[in-house]
Amino acid sequence: MSKRKSRYSKLAVPLLCTALLFGCSNSSDNTSSSGSTTSSSTITEVDADSLSTIGNKKIADVISGTVTYESDDQYSDWNSGNATSIKLTGTGAAIEGSSGAIADGNIVTIKTSGTYVISGKLNDGQIVVDAADDATVRIVLNGAEIHSSTNSPIYVKKAEKTVISLEKGTENYVSDGEKYDLEGSEDEPNAAIFSKSDLTINGTGKLVVEGNYNDGITSKDELKITGGTIEVKSADDGLLGRDLVAVKNGNITVQSGGDSIKSTNDTDKSKGNIAIEGGTFNLTAANDGIQAVTSLLIADGDFSITTGGGSPETIAQKEENRGMPGQQDTTTTTTTTTEEDTESAKGLKAGTEIGIGGGTLDINASDDAIHSNNSVTVTGGKLTIATGDDGIHGDSAVLTKGGDITISKSYEGIESTVITIADGNIEVNATDDGINVGGGVDGSNTDMQSTSSSSNLLSIEGGNVYVNSEGDGLDSNGAISMSGGTAIVSGPTNAGNGALDYDQAFAMSGGTLIAAGSAGMAQAVSDDSKQYSIMMTYPATQAAGTIVHLEDSEGNTIATFAPEKDYQTVTISSPKLEKGGSYTLYSSGSSTGSEANGYYTDGDYTGGTKVVDFKISDTVTWLNESGVTTPSTNNFGGGPGGGPGGGGGNRP
Repeated sequence: MSKRKSRYSKLAVPLLCTALLFGCSNSSDNTSSSGSTTSSSTITEVDADSLSTIGNKKIADVISGTVTYESDDQYSDWNSGNATSIKLTGTGAAIEGSSGAIADGNIVTIKTSGTYVISGKLNDGQIVVDAADDATVRIVLNGAEIHSSTNSPIYVKKAEKTVISLEKGTENYVSDGEKYDLEGSEDEPNAAIFSKSDLTINGTGKLVVEGNYNDGITSKDELKITGGTIEVKSADDGLLGRDLVAVKNGNITVQSGGDSIKSTNDTDKSKGNIAIEGGTFNLTAANDGIQAVTSLLIADGDFSITTGGGSPETIAQKEENRGMPGQQDTTTTTTTTTEEDTESAKGLKAGTEIGIGGGTLDINASDDAIHSNNSVTVTGGKLTIATGDDGIHGDSAVLTKGGDITISKSYEGIESTVITIADGNIEVNATDDGINVGGGVDGSNTDMQSTSSSSNLLSIEGGNVYVNSEGDGLDSNGAISMSGGTAIVSGPTNAGNGALDYDQAFAMSGGTLIAAGSAGMAQAVSDDSKQYSIMMTYPATQAAGTIVHLEDSEGNTIATFAPEKDYQTVTISSPKLEKGGSYTLYSSGSSTGSEANGYYTDGDYTGGTKVVDFKISDTVTWLNESGVTTPSTNNFGGGPGGGPGGGGGNRP
């Protein structure tokens, strides 16, 4: 069994132009009174579609431009045709029909194109395809059991294309031994079903494959599956297509000692793709679930993927030494590992891009759940993720334009150099940073360290985002821009982290933002933002679940939120806040509104205690229990602690 470490060559993929992201360079001379190191006016809005090579295309349309299905890829009736019957007899075979196949003891060789119907049992032998012509060889498995102890039971040595059809109502079995007799040749063939040319599997029957030597099913060119129930158990990789793996339909179960589904061509940038349009997948892998050297595209399908034994019960915090904004974080862990010297156990993995347009994906991974060396684009689907590292990681860009994403467990939820949330419902639970731009301390990518850069940007343009983090909630080693949508943060209790953490600017121009967390490193949005905000600092820590309620002088609700963890600061930004308006902040009480992750919509709020009355005169209004105050002069933008006094009385 060949165990291969996961290695990626850097692909020459066009990355984002920094000029598209920022209009001005970072300058420490632009430090504002709120602690921002760069004025938010220097941030140029980003066209979300420019962040991904998929852009505004539908994933299904991208797949149709990548994969071509021919007529013989779909199952067709063979009974009325000129088929050759191969009846396996245990130690040999009886052949009826054309002279396109010959039996020599326990070896059956198919010499020409045509349709060959195989039934019966071969105890220790091979079906070898060695076709002289350039047409398709079709093998119909019609209740066949084929075993070889020393080589591939089905070996396509030469053919223009081979199609394996699984006859309706039949069960078929293919298995090999733990050692092959390859007579000094290269390690090939190395799979229970091995093809040197294009291979398609179709039909509605069942195929069980045991790859005890190495892989289960391998094509050195393209592997396509359009139907059938396929169960693979392999010592190493389960399903492998060097140039392409394409699945249109089928019920696929893989239990692999390596990767479950894989493409490997790293010499041609147009190949090495995986494209899935439908089907049901139950994948259990010691290493990666689905790995593409180039693009991994999913338009639809139901996926259950477990890698590396699944996410750990608890995710240990990695110690870090946080400096001032703009300084690189340094870890204090005693060992450093990279992808070169550890086994990769990611759920979905690609060298160039991952695109998800639909389907249901349940990923339980010990490593990153979704990882691309370039970009990740989600336009639809329902994703449920539990991971021991990043939930979604893209070295260059992560773009969401739809879908429901729930990251129930992660070290960091979403990580990339540029993250754009244009639409979608996103829930992140993280033991470190919830959404992290510009890298982190986890060492998931040695080229992506935690350094501030003018090309680092988190942009929230729409959708609904909820973050529950023990580290920073929304963290950018660069800038943050929010122009729409709703972002709710139940941030850290540790004073060394903040619900909001950015180095350059947080330009707030639209949408609703509520961020609660500790006070030590707290930041508000930039004070030259277009939308008004408040930041409240309490004199003492407020208990988890204690409601924060903000309303205007007419009693209209601005925001009602019950953070999941203890908190001492709350930042609220809403289009409902107006200059010159009068507002009241309450604590505790209850709401009859609809609640999700502590955020209440609609309904009535009652029973709370008034904390402070205030008027808005500046873009950011800094509050403590005494009323409006001035921001802290520290570099983290945190407001001062609450002073004595403050509003009192119970809200009617």
